[in-house]
Amino acid sequence: MINKYRKKPVEIEAIEWTGNNLRDVYLFMGETVDFQGDWRIQERFHDLEVYAKYHGFDIRTLEGTMTALVGDYIIKGVQGEFYPCKPDIFYKTYEEIEDRKGKVIDEELEEVAE
Repeated sequence: MINKYRKKPVEIEAIEWTGNNLRDVYLFMGETVDFQGDWRIQERFHDLEVYAKYHGFDIRTLEGTMTALVGDYIIKGVQGEFYPCKPDIFYKTYEEIEDRKGKVIDEELEEVAE
């Protein structure tokens, strides 16, 4: 018998890999991102970011190594694991919650100020 299932609503953290924010991605992911050598040396960082922009970078996931390309979202899963997600799938699956809350608060403050 085939049953239907609905994905449980969970909040996740994610960052978009823009090609220009490798440091932020690394700070978000820590040691789960796989770079060749010690990229933290400042003069090497720029070279690694340029390389990753065109070739992607590897992420050690629970299912094995996956490559993140520019435009992918890096998601922190419910077990603390990280994995890349293509933007079209990300937008179909998730919606931003912090931004919406901020807009609601801003609108309420504007109404009070008037």
